[in-house]
Amino acid sequence: MISPLASIHPNARLATDVEVGPFVFIDDDVEIGEGTVIDANATICSHTRIGKHCHVFPTAIVGAVPQDLKFQGELTYTYIGDYTTLRECSTVHRGTASKGKTVVGSHCLIMAYCHVAHDVVVGDHVIMSNATQLAGEVVVDDWAIIGGGTLVHQFSHIGQHVMIQGGSLINKDVPPYVMAARTPIQYCGINSVGLNRRSFTKEQIDTIQRVYHIVYQSGLNISQAIDKVLTDLPQSAERDAIVTFIRSSARGVIKGALSRKEL
Repeated sequence: MISPLASIHPNARLATDVEVGPFVFIDDDVEIGEGTVIDANATICSHTRIGKHCHVFPTAIVGAVPQDLKFQGELTYTYIGDYTTLRECSTVHRGTASKGKTVVGSHCLIMAYCHVAHDVVVGDHVIMSNATQLAGEVVVDDWAIIGGGTLVHQFSHIGQHVMIQGGSLINKDVPPYVMAARTPIQYCGINSVGLNRRSFTKEQIDTIQRVYHIVYQSGLNISQAIDKVLTDLPQSAERDAIVTFIRSSARGVIKGALSRKEL
């Protein structure tokens, strides 16, 4: 059902069962998949693709041009996967020439007042709690949970299955499977509760724990710790995911807990 009070560009392509509320604005070159609901006063800007069975709540804005002074009006896109929810006043901006697109995956929950900036890539099953702010070109991997009011510096990378405390300031990469909290942001153990919920086995969780014990509690620097991980621990998908993440980190990963002396 489409409200007669909605404004929809004639070139927008909506599946036959899309619901559109009053005072919605849908611009040129927009595609919206079956079963999706666009609530009153939401804005879907041009060059946006929204998947199936999504829900865009009132006053959310999807696909607005980026807040980047380098943007010169180039053709870029915004992609929203299937079964994703964008709550009130959330904003997802188009990409720039840097990557050409901003992506939010499937089965995500983007809560009220969150911001996803240009060229960000958010994976699947990600939860961003209220007022989380992602700066440009941030990457958030699958199953990450970000607490409310978190600010994420541009180009930062948040790994899969992490849990981040609300109100955090993230200026380094957060490796997979961990809990991160405190000020400044630091490693606070592995996300064992989340991993159990995701059906990780005891052996997988033990492997992750052993890797991070070496990385953060052995007294070695990061390079030495990674060498020791590769030497001492048998190959596994979890070990290799952590090693690959840390080795590829351009910004460097978050530190371990501060010692009493450093406090």
